[in-house]
Amino acid sequence: MIGFADLLPMTDGDLATMTFLQDVVDIMLGYIVKSFDRSTKVIDFQYPNELLQMNNWELSDEPETLDDVLVNCRATLEYAVKTAHPRYFNQLSTGLDMVGLAADWLTSTANTNMFTYEVAPVFVLLEYVTLKKMREIIGWQDGHGDGIFSPGGAISNMYAMLLARFKMFPEVKERGMASLPRLAAFTSEHSHFSIKKGAAALGIGTESVICVKVDERGKMIPSDLERRIVDAKQRGLVPFFVSATAGTTVYGAFDPLIAIADICRKHGVWMHVDGAWGGSLLMSRKHRWKLNGVERANSMTWNPHKMMSVPLQCSALLVREEGLMQKCNQMQASYLFQEDKQYDVSYDTGDKAIQCGRHVDIFKLWLMWRAKGTVGFEAQIDKCLELSEYLYDKIKDREGYEMVAPIIKARMMEYGTTMVSYQPQGNKVNFFRMVISNPAATFEDINFLIEEIERLGQDL
Repeated sequence: MIGFADLLPMTDGDLATMTFLQDVVDIMLGYIVKSFDRSTKVIDFQYPNELLQMNNWELSDEPETLDDVLVNCRATLEYAVKTAHPRYFNQLSTGLDMVGLAADWLTSTANTNMFTYEVAPVFVLLEYVTLKKMREIIGWQDGHGDGIFSPGGAISNMYAMLLARFKMFPEVKERGMASLPRLAAFTSEHSHFSIKKGAAALGIGTESVICVKVDERGKMIPSDLERRIVDAKQRGLVPFFVSATAGTTVYGAFDPLIAIADICRKHGVWMHVDGAWGGSLLMSRKHRWKLNGVERANSMTWNPHKMMSVPLQCSALLVREEGLMQKCNQMQASYLFQEDKQYDVSYDTGDKAIQCGRHVDIFKLWLMWRAKGTVGFEAQIDKCLELSEYLYDKIKDREGYEMVAPIIKARMMEYGTTMVSYQPQGNKVNFFRMVISNPAATFEDINFLIEEIERLGQDL
């Protein structure tokens, strides 16, 4: 029986290693083909206690054979949710891009860290050119500015809040929150929870995040934003940060960025755009108007792992002011960021991050961009918007379409035929939150979803 100890770097481990890895690749390739087969389930759902009992997931002191390890690999994928399935609509990140997948495999093979050019020369340069391209698309002159890829939109939003605070009160870096007046941040009542989470993590406090009213479409009301900024000042607070949302999590609403930018400039407040979901519309000439005014923002979050279908994780924080991230976050650790290296140390990105170890998230986006071109991403995004409009028209004109979301969702999971999320919003009861970002989805899949919801709820 072959075990872990027989693999490389054992001197005679070449054959055993190649055989094992080829077996793993075969398992993955089989799963990929299944994922795009509409006759297969999206999920073979098991309740947690059942799934725990069906397989031996416990860790043991003694090593298992590689055959046992392969069994574990098959079981893991057998019960995994097929997020690449054309009928998986559950989260904002769906689909599986083959070039992105290949890039992820290569990234894991290279297994390096993004903190210095010294250990990640190609990846650091690719991040540099890609972030510059994204800043050009936002509309910042000649792509000037800064940015970084972070572990997700919530962290990117927190980076923006961190930078806004430092820009207004640079002394906070050494002296902490006790040296500052009480701050106030502003965001819409439909914004992502990460704004409050960031305020909590940075010691600003969730009570310092003031929620601005939205209109019937879920867009921030500019007059209410200004009213609340003025009110905060009168109460002795210091407004320092406004987060406008480009594509809210539930309604997909786009806040009016031009009006918000005017208010931020008037009151001297940092303007951030949380475009984690909707930022990718900047790639579409047909739809980018929804983000008119984004070029006036101080920072923007943009998650290519959502509508652009880059494999998780891939979230960018773009910053208009060059050098601010470095000033805010640098600690000048002498064992990593020596100033007397033989190359231009401005390419060492680690000291502008709040992380030390940082995963290589750039290669999958860069390689997909090479394979698709900007026009390929544009076509993909336009298709998603077309499917969304199609779904809206079908539901709007369909008689007797009243949904009892949680019950139908439970049945949907048990049958495993499709997946879509649900939630309440304000005074509205639970409703299905339909996400269309899967490149594999077609009009046929939208029709299937509508009919499947009807079938699963016909007795309710």
